[in-house]
Amino acid sequence: MSRTEQSPANAPVLPLRKAIYRAAHDYHGGVTALALDMVMDYDSLQKKVKHDFEPRWLDPDELEEVIRLTANPLLLDALMRPAGMVWYKPEAAAPTKEALLAVSKVLHQTGLFVSSMHEGAADNIWEPHEVECLEKHGADVIRAVLGIMAGAREAMEARQHG
Repeated sequence: MSRTEQSPANAPVLPLRKAIYRAAHDYHGGVTALALDMVMDYDSLQKKVKHDFEPRWLDPDELEEVIRLTANPLLLDALMRPAGMVWYKPEAAAPTKEALLAVSKVLHQTGLFVSSMHEGAADNIWEPHEVECLEKHGADVIRAVLGIMAGAREAMEARQHG
């Protein structure tokens, strides 16, 4: 993978306004369904999530509702980035051979990506898009490993109490 090549899964963190727009439009059924689920007028919500429409913006309660309903990873990444934090949704992954192989695949893909960035490391000049992609890959690895750890603990506790 080249230093600038990005697939949607490897896209860097979006600015918050664009992440909200994407979360609303990627919601199952789109903005129409999100407006219904939020019990809000479609036109009002459409204007509030449009990233280049300044006069209106989601109020904190509406933003919280968009986050709760969409649980969109792009939006969660955009919210956490300014604080230098990684979000994690506690979803236990079964600690099976297949799950461990899946984590291994994520680590392998991340390793390939990191090794493709040797130019940035060689001259110690990191471009913003390189750092953003590196951070995205790192957060994905952390989430995958935490899911396996939670699954292993859940399996252990179920066996102890079962």
